[in-house]
Amino acid sequence: MSAMDAIETLAARACQISAAGQFDPQDGSAVPSTCIDICRLAPDRSHCEGCLRSLDDIRAWGKADAEQRRAIWRRLLQRAGIATPQGLA
Repeated sequence: MSAMDAIETLAARACQISAAGQFDPQDGSAVPSTCIDICRLAPDRSHCEGCLRSLDDIRAWGKADAEQRRAIWRRLLQRAGIATPQGLA
């Protein structure tokens, strides 16, 4: 999968999660992972080539609360040049 395909997949995932209301702070359910099953570090080891999370974001995810997870989503969408879905803004 190319970088562009990964970005398109990530954008679609963000839209799907937003449409389901799962970015809404009032939802109460866990914020879904950014993972799109392309778990490969960039050559410079700065981020995952699939979900675009930085290594710090990947390490933090498991212990992050919902607001921290939404912040990770916002950062990686910005990193990818993907418009932030309305429910996450």
